[in-house]
Amino acid sequence: MLKVENLSKEYSTPAGPLRIFSDVSLTLPPGSAVSIMGPSGSGKSTLLYMLGALETPSSGTVTLKGQNPFLLSAKELAAFRNQQIGFVFQDHCLLPQCSVIENVLTPTMVAAAANGEPTRRATELLKQVGLAERLDHRPAQLSGGEKQRAALARALIMKPQLLLCDEPTGNLDQKSAEIVADLLFETHQNDETILIVVTHSKELAARFPQRFELKNQHLESL
Repeated sequence: MLKVENLSKEYSTPAGPLRIFSDVSLTLPPGSAVSIMGPSGSGKSTLLYMLGALETPSSGTVTLKGQNPFLLSAKELAAFRNQQIGFVFQDHCLLPQCSVIENVLTPTMVAAAANGEPTRRATELLKQVGLAERLDHRPAQLSGGEKQRAALARALIMKPQLLLCDEPTGNLDQKSAEIVADLLFETHQNDETILIVVTHSKELAARFPQRFELKNQHLESL
């Protein structure tokens, strides 16, 4: 369960406080799928980063599985993000010097598992996203869509409760975008994650059962 209560964010500027958004509240049980749209600069990515405990809110609370990540120590917070939250960004953020399967396994290195379970899961995830023949390829040898599919597999390797995607199809052509979107929903349904996607794509947003728009500093249901 993800619970967001009265979340607000503002930044200090020479001209005074700059309010990005205020009083955002959401309650999402496992299996929820949500899209968030809004004009550029409305704070969509900032909101997503707060839900993922990458950025601290000015006020309000975020709890995932009953735990407020902002009350944790730095070490505990890093472990919380690693184990509970998966991220997919517009830029795939793959490590160029590593193979596809090494990139997918990167989050598991924190846990330093001694058995072969992470490798087995990584191989299965890459098979699910259609990259079974690309395990040993470097990112430079992949197309844009393939890179994003690898990034999705990496986001799911730790079986996160919450999957956050920031413009996951923004850099892709239409066909690749459709493939990545289909995979998002397929893996979401298989793992019963809470899926939240920030997007400018009306086509992608329309596929979600719950749709929101962030504008005029407030999150509004569509």
